[in-house]
Amino acid sequence: MDCIQSPSDDAAQYDLDLGPIDPGPPNSDPQDSDLQDSDLEGDTLREECGVFGIFGHPEAAAITALGLHALQHRGQEAAGIVSFDGSRFHSERRLGLVGDTFSRREVIERLPGTIAVGHVRYSTTGATILRNVQPLFAELNAGGFAVGHNGNLTNGLTLRRELVRNGAMMQSTTDTEVILHLVAQSKRNRFIDRFIESLRAIEGAYSLVSMTNKKLIGARDPLGIRPLVLGELDGCPILASETCALDIIGAKYVRDVNPGEVIVFDEHGTQSHKPFPPMPPRPCIFEYIYFSRPDSIVGGRSVYDVRKAMGAELARESYVEADVVVPVPDSGVPAAIGYSRESGVPFELGIIRNHYVGRTFIQPTQSVRELGVRMKHSANRAAIEGKRIVLIDDSLVRGTTSKKIVKMMRDAGAREVHFRIASPPITHPDYYGIDTPDRTGLLAATHSLEEMRILIGADTLAFLSVDGIYRAMGEPGRDPAHPKFTDHCFTGDYPTPLTDMAQAEPQPRQLSLLAEAS
Repeated sequence: MDCIQSPSDDAAQYDLDLGPIDPGPPNSDPQDSDLQDSDLEGDTLREECGVFGIFGHPEAAAITALGLHALQHRGQEAAGIVSFDGSRFHSERRLGLVGDTFSRREVIERLPGTIAVGHVRYSTTGATILRNVQPLFAELNAGGFAVGHNGNLTNGLTLRRELVRNGAMMQSTTDTEVILHLVAQSKRNRFIDRFIESLRAIEGAYSLVSMTNKKLIGARDPLGIRPLVLGELDGCPILASETCALDIIGAKYVRDVNPGEVIVFDEHGTQSHKPFPPMPPRPCIFEYIYFSRPDSIVGGRSVYDVRKAMGAELARESYVEADVVVPVPDSGVPAAIGYSRESGVPFELGIIRNHYVGRTFIQPTQSVRELGVRMKHSANRAAIEGKRIVLIDDSLVRGTTSKKIVKMMRDAGAREVHFRIASPPITHPDYYGIDTPDRTGLLAATHSLEEMRILIGADTLAFLSVDGIYRAMGEPGRDPAHPKFTDHCFTGDYPTPLTDMAQAEPQPRQLSLLAEAS
């Protein structure tokens, strides 16, 4: 993950040493929060990270850069690569897209060696600053150690406070740095034992790709909440967040890293450690709904096929008479195809997405922000004018972008707009590496279905049921006693302890006294 998040957004801000911090004036009107936010993806969930690693390849850094390019959808604000050339570690960490830095030959040439790990990230709370960009690197008494992390530790703040009280000097505001310090403080002799001991101390969701001067190490949390796959290229092992990162480099998919597994690659071969008691896996359902690329295979399931199945289930549960089915691009397209096929209503590209508008184009004025959705999405009037449309999207978070898109459809002449969401209502925040608002910022947590319909301006509104999403995954429905996926955003059923939330001591929201220019 990137910046550590406070588990309670209602709490006052605290500095670790100085006490309460003035949070500044509150937003006067929650309904206008979309106008306060320059991010056009107001109705979009964000996953913070993607990880990649390779061992034993002479072009390790170049291959890692290609892998990160395929994982760009998992994080678009910063990227980094660390390599080892047999005697020294080399690190390049930059803000921006992978291609902004790692497409240049001179950058790759500064990353020699046969072992490399890489990371792409989003920021959540706090600024995107270079010292938070991963992989993080530390020099330990056993040698250099670099780590990249996808997920979030639900006891990261608690561990951080303990480490700082014991003299640790934190250089970032990431929960990933906690792992570095836990490994450094371990008294075990072998490095892998130190690493495993650190994993026993952390809670939450994580897929880790790390390296020493001799090893590439991958680890996945005991429930397998975050994905991690193993591949092979020219006999060299690869670890990646998704199979699409293997496809781009022509690597062979070998298998998923198992939940709770620690896998090590070195000159002696491969060693698999299973330090945790086995438990039923609960992978994150949002990997299938939104985060993973549609051409990835996650947990043995085609993401594209699952999303089409979600659309088909949505058609069975909430069919409405209409003339065309229109996806909200790009993430709503597979579900719209499934809805169209199941319902018999023709599929049309009624919204065209402009892929070449960058976020930096948006200026901080209200009038331009109100036009922001039109910069990224344009109505295809020929496909929707005078028609009853079923608008399909993958999820609804705050409702801000959905409201603008419905208005765009009406302005383009749609006679009726029926909004269908190919996932259940999001009623609970996430603490496992998804950037969600607190509960007061989740539309479905604070509004009834009819209130949401009125707010976004649709003629009708319907969500896929929780059982429906399980059926789309090939299950008969959700078993409340033994759910097979991490689905707390819909159910409130968190699969791990939320230690930071349970602390009576106020949790700090400002973790650093240092302000840096990005």
